[in-house]
Amino acid sequence: MAKRRDWVIGILIFASVLFVVLIFIVGFWGISGDTTGLGISGNKIGLVELRGVIYDSRSMVRKLERMRDSDAIRAVVLRINSPGGGVAASQEIYEAVKSIRESGKPILVSMGSVAASGGYYVACGADSIVANPGTTTGSIGVILEVPNFKGLLDKIGVKFEVVKSGTFKDTGSPYRDMTSRERKYLQSYIDDAFGQFVGVVAENRRLTKKAVLSFADGRIFTGKQAIKLGLVDRLGDYGTAIRLAAKMAGIKGKPKTYRFPKKKFTIFNILLGDLSEIKTKIESVPALKYQYKMGTF
Repeated sequence: MAKRRDWVIGILIFASVLFVVLIFIVGFWGISGDTTGLGISGNKIGLVELRGVIYDSRSMVRKLERMRDSDAIRAVVLRINSPGGGVAASQEIYEAVKSIRESGKPILVSMGSVAASGGYYVACGADSIVANPGTTTGSIGVILEVPNFKGLLDKIGVKFEVVKSGTFKDTGSPYRDMTSRERKYLQSYIDDAFGQFVGVVAENRRLTKKAVLSFADGRIFTGKQAIKLGLVDRLGDYGTAIRLAAKMAGIKGKPKTYRFPKKKFTIFNILLGDLSEIKTKIESVPALKYQYKMGTF
């Protein structure tokens, strides 16, 4: 029994030592050539993609910050395929894009099929914006959607009694009609967020606020129309943006690119990811949105 126990202990010690060695090797190869942990050699164009409705900014901000801080990345191209989304989330991603530009590292935006409202807000932080002629962009504005179930509740005989600490505490309640005073209050709330959007576009696109206000009524534009308004710098595809980024970074020849590896998904990742997204959606309603939605602008 004693010999068997010693044998088991020896195996456990060996396994522990092997584990530590493997961790050391992985860590060494992960940082060699790149002090920020991307584990790649230099002179590359970093590629990041913003897709879908913007509900949360954390993952995108982390990716952009790592691209900014990596010595191996000489320039960044942000591909946007998004109709926008939450105001705060769009602003946070915009700030991350802007921080790359302010660091002196070139960052370009390549617009895909849609880069509107909050998607366009994010793009304003870049050095240059490239759009396809048929890209849907613009939709500069703010929207707040509040459901109203009062008619249905009246039919089925359901009534909600509310006790609140202040006049506006339950503004936007789906169980009753909105008062004129509440509508005026919410309009001022939206107008402030809208003014922030207009200010960002005017500052970054070198336009006057008056010029921006002339078309910032929620209208969408094609890439071809947007370039005439000064919202976009040039027409081209994803490759155009990559080549331009390489030129701005002083990279000669065909540029090499780097994008973060895709996560390996298990059934648990998918289920938990879906639940997390649903939770974020629920928590963001009602909320101010920089979001293009057909028929709502």
